[in-house]
Amino acid sequence: MGMNKNTVLAWATFIMIVVGLALIALGAFRYDDVAGWGFASVGIGFFAIAWVFNALKGRV
Repeated sequence: MGMNKNTVLAWATFIMIVVGLALIALGAFRYDDVAGWGFASVGIGFFAIAWVFNALKGRV
């Protein structure tokens, strides 16, 4: 059983959401200074890329 394009994009979207949540959590709970803002903004960027991956499912 192989993975087709849609399965690969679905797994990539899931992994990006998990990493994005982890980065936002690090920024919110671990770092209280300026570094927290950086972690949170990178986490939001991961969400944006995951959104693109999810939009590409079925089109590629």
